[in-house]
Amino acid sequence: MTHNGKIYMLTGMSFLVGTSQFALIGILAKVAASVGVSISEAGQLITIFALSNAIGAPLVILATAKMDRRHQLLLALAIILLGCGLIAGPGFGFLMMAYVVLGVGAGVFIVTAYSTAAHLALPGRQGRAMSNVSLGFSASLVFGVPIGRVVAAAYNWKVIFWTIGLLTLLSLFAVARAIPSTRIEAPVPLRKQLALLNNPHIALALGVTLFVFIAYSMMYTYITPFLTRVVSVGAGSISIVLFALGIASLIGSKLGGVLSDRLGTRRTLLGAVVIQTVVLALVFFFAGTPAVAVPLLILWATAAWTFGPAQNFNLLSLVPDVPGMALSLNSSFVQLGFALGAATGGIAISASTRAISGIGAGSAAVAFGIACTAFGRVRASQCTGTRQIRTRCCGPRPAKFRSGGCGPGPKSSSTRVGPGTPW
Repeated sequence: MTHNGKIYMLTGMSFLVGTSQFALIGILAKVAASVGVSISEAGQLITIFALSNAIGAPLVILATAKMDRRHQLLLALAIILLGCGLIAGPGFGFLMMAYVVLGVGAGVFIVTAYSTAAHLALPGRQGRAMSNVSLGFSASLVFGVPIGRVVAAAYNWKVIFWTIGLLTLLSLFAVARAIPSTRIEAPVPLRKQLALLNNPHIALALGVTLFVFIAYSMMYTYITPFLTRVVSVGAGSISIVLFALGIASLIGSKLGGVLSDRLGTRRTLLGAVVIQTVVLALVFFFAGTPAVAVPLLILWATAAWTFGPAQNFNLLSLVPDVPGMALSLNSSFVQLGFALGAATGGIAISASTRAISGIGAGSAAVAFGIACTAFGRVRASQCTGTRQIRTRCCGPRPAKFRSGGCGPGPKSSSTRVGPGTPW
């Protein structure tokens, strides 16, 4: 098998892993009814998965630091296979245990798959290889959720996870045969990773990630009951709407990189968060009108996924010396956002399903406020650094210089902030 073939194989496996997390979203009501719990309680499985992913996966990776990439991938797939097996057990308790195990396995697999794809890629094409793995995970939103809903309508919902388990078993043999045994880089101690939080710019940026994904998780975890109860979308149309939201997420992922290059990271980030805030507020007021609510939800999904690439660019610019550590922390905060959003949404939906869009808008507004604060701190630090060469950096200046803000001089009047510049 060629190097590209191996990378595409990892892409397919990342789709499988993503489906194990997101398939539940489309069938939440069926799962809840089958194990005798409420929809809000069933939604906490997403919280359990995300917390296991954010906390358990890094610990497993640190504990297996001496393993090569192939063996780490095999371990991750074996953990996922165990999780799929636990789902066959009776009752909600087995389901909770299964999602703890699946969360750990998924986290270990995705992190290892990224580094493996980069190692397998030709020089200068590592970024594309990693994006392929990411695309596989994102595609699970497009196809995994609606496919899971269709399968659950025709068969028992557990068939989805039995199928994932069977394909995971086949993946074990494929990895053992195709992926070469290669050593991984020296692991970065968890204490050193957490030390990045002492940097206020990093802490604020991760705060933005947290509240953006709280808003996203709150809506997306309970999107099926929201569509049926509040938007009044028919059962036959739910899969179509979920498919449209998945397509919007893929468009947003691509749009985030394009806009970051053309408009700058700061504008893309702030724009994406503002759109999420405004759209979720509008959904709260107009949710009862499907012709209005569904297009608004598609716009919301696009903006939510536009945020991701822009935030990655931002973090890379803030700590260019240790990009892997920053992105790893950001991934953990994404999963923490998923966990808190699912938990908060579960509480809110017990009282009012419509409320999750309003609370989501509030969370996105908090993210916008933190982003503005972070940008202000970075701008202030840049001004402080340039006072030695221009004493009137931020004060009143001649009119011909005022449009440039705190730039290096009149020729840098654009406020564009690209991937190489913080925010």
